[in-house]
Formats: sequence, structure tokens, C-alpha cells
Amino acid sequence: MSRKGEKIRVLVTIPRSLYKKVSRVEDEEMLKSFAECVFNQLDRNLNEEELSELIVDIDGCITSWGSPRFTETVLNNANRLKIIGHAAGSVKPYVTDAVFKKGIVVVNAASTIAKPVAEFTLAMILNCLRGIPKYVEAMRRRSWNYKDQKSFSTYDLRGKTIGIIGFGAVARELVKLLKPFETSLIIYDPYLEPSQAAAWGAKKVDLTELLACSDVVTLHAASTTETYHMLGEKEFRLMKPTSYLINTSRGALIDENALIKALKEKRIAGAALDVFEQEPLEYSSPLYDLENVFLTPHVAGGSDESMKRLFGTVVEDFKRFFSGEKLVNTVPYEKLKILA
Repeated sequence: MSRKGEKIRVLVTIPRSLYKKVSRVEDEEMLKSFAECVFNQLDRNLNEEELSELIVDIDGCITSWGSPRFTETVLNNANRLKIIGHAAGSVKPYVTDAVFKKGIVVVNAASTIAKPVAEFTLAMILNCLRGIPKYVEAMRRRSWNYKDQKSFSTYDLRGKTIGIIGFGAVARELVKLLKPFETSLIIYDPYLEPSQAAAWGAKKVDLTELLACSDVVTLHAASTTETYHMLGEKEFRLMKPTSYLINTSRGALIDENALIKALKEKRIAGAALDVFEQEPLEYSSPLYDLENVFLTPHVAGGSDESMKRLFGTVVEDFKRFFSGEKLVNTVPYEKLKILA
């Protein structure tokens, strides 16, 4: 809360072009109903010096992709800052330990991103199992007989075993979507208790068992030192030759060279990748030319429709915060290292 008699002041650091993509008129009106707003009028992100100057006498700050970090220099000027809201997913690149040590609350819009990512993941699972993009491309070539000439097998999703690596918000939304398909769900997540997995209708297993038993392996873990290249040549050898790999999480979880080798040698049936270790994916990457992989340019994170709700998700929590109500999208410091 601000001191008595002082109006709540909120700084929105989001560049104007990005702001139009992540906000709606009604969300801005909601924010203005309880706070005096200072907007970034530039068509670029602020730098550390500019943020340091603008953060003086600010109670709440709303950021998005590309924000400068809240360093000690910035925080030294943040004489009233009580809450930071990130109108996107991961806050790791922007907040520091010092933010939490000062008692500043952090919220984000990861919950709003989770649903469309889960939908996209489900779509890619179906694309892989049924080969839908291949049929679409064949029809563009006027090749009606492709269905009789294809060299790959297609499968139903119903009744398959889905292996989920990492059980955060996206994975939980995916489980909800998979329920009508009567799949068997197995989860690998060191931070998940077996009873928690069971509550979601799933079984907690180790990584070896998951890879060996799954018809589809889908990645939803955070990018950390522990998960770096967690899937490499050894892991791909454990997977079924009829299995598919889906990655809508982080590219660094996969050793791309090992995956390329596995795809070329048909050790696994195929993959669908939306994220890559280096983005944009290098023009010379062999992944572009492999027939058993579907590639998308890091777009799982939201449709244009869901992107427009990111700012509003943060504004709603700001309204709760300054009204003394319970927050919905808090980022706890103790979970920061394992969050995506």
C-alpha cells in the first residue's frame, strides 16, 4: 500500500508496439481506475539507466519481454516499489535475488500462457500421430494418391501412453485436455510427489521408465543446469521406434545433434519442435530437411487472442494486491529456480 493520501503509481515499461499486442482497452481502464499510470512512450524497451530514473516514487511496475533487469542500481531508486508484474511467462531474466530480499512481490502471466501452450502441444501430438501436415502438403501438390503412397504409419491418440517430463502449469493443462482420449499418463518430475501425480490420474516414474514406455514424450521442464541436454543419444536409444517427441518448452533440454541423428536413423518415429537451443534456428540446420520432424518458430506460447490477455492478467493481480486481497499468480522465490 502507498502512504495515506498518496495515489498508487504504476510504471508500465512495455514498448508501445508490444503493449498493443498484449493488452486490451478494458485492461488499461481497469488499471487507471485505481492507479496513476506512467507509460513507456518509446517503441523499444527501457535501458537500466532509464528504468532507474522512472522507478522513483513508483508502487508497482509492469514489464514484459525484453525488460531491463531489476539490478541493485535500479532497486536503489525504487523507494516505493512493492510489486512487479511480468506480462509474460518466465521472470528469470528480469528479477534478481535482491528483488525478493527487499520484500517486493512478483507476479506473472504464466497461467494465461499455459492454456494455449497446452492446446498447441495437443495439436502437435495429433499432427505427429496422424501425419496431418504431410497430407496438407501433399494436397497442395495435388497429390490425392499420397494417402496410398506414404511411407509412414499413423496412429490413434486414444489409449496411448503419454510421458510428461516436468509437471508445471502447462503440463497440468495438457492433462486436462488429454482426459477424453483415455490415455495412460506417466510423469517424470523430481519435485513431484507420487501422491500428487496420482491425484492427476498419472503415475510418477523415473526418466528411464518414461522414455521406454511412452508412445509420446512431451517436454514441459524448465531450462536449468540440471535439465540441460537431459535428452541425448543415450536417452533417444531408450525410446520406442514408434514414439514421438514433442518440445514446446525450452530448446536447451535437448541435445539437437543427438536428436538429428536419432531422426535420421529412425530410432524414433518423429518429433515436433517449437523451441530450439539457438533461436532463430540456424538456416543451415539439418532439421529443416528431415521429413519426420515438424518445426514451428516458437509460437506455442499464445494465439493472438490469448496474447491480448497477458497485461490484464497482471492488472487483475495488481488490483487484488492494492486492495489487500489474495493474489492468484504469485512467483514464490523458493520456486524461482525450478520454474520455466
